[in-house]
Amino acid sequence: MFVLWYTYIVLMGSLVLSVGLWLRFDPETVSLLNGHGAPETFFIGVYILIVAGSLVMLVGFFGCCGAVRESQCLLGSFFACLLIIFGAEVAAGVFGFLNKDKIIEDVQNFYAKTYTDNNNSTLITSYHKVLNCCGTKAVPCSDPLGESKDCEVGIEEFFNSKLYIIGYVGIGIAGVMIIGMIFSMVLCCAIRNSREVI
Repeated sequence: MFVLWYTYIVLMGSLVLSVGLWLRFDPETVSLLNGHGAPETFFIGVYILIVAGSLVMLVGFFGCCGAVRESQCLLGSFFACLLIIFGAEVAAGVFGFLNKDKIIEDVQNFYAKTYTDNNNSTLITSYHKVLNCCGTKAVPCSDPLGESKDCEVGIEEFFNSKLYIIGYVGIGIAGVMIIGMIFSMVLCCAIRNSREVI
């Protein structure tokens, strides 16, 4: 039973890693944040997800080994590592939540500056295609494409949807990690009690 639970933790770690890699290498996101002078704030949270997912997978493996070998040392280490990773994920979530508006504002300012400097660049064309938008409030689009919206609004909608994905995955992982910490301590105590009886 406990080994199965640690397998779930490894799978949840791989899910976090997958979401982090998807957000980092998503062609739409990369095309929007790939220019010279583009803000890096969004990718900081993504890198934290990638590292946390990798660590959770590794720690889950140690938890699984501890459960199979009935090792109190491995299970205690598993608990401590999960607690540290949990703290890091909470810190990353708070960072993302508090800086959400700054991330969006940085990207909007980057777009506005690039659009004002050269509105025919490949980067600006990428923004227009991906976000189905054109221009800014200050400098409207010279030739709007159908029902395109202001790019500042498009940027806000796009990053809000990406940040919600990160938030939901983080909450799910936090729940699994809390249950994993509880199970590791229950199993550790059960191993200690069974050895005291013998």
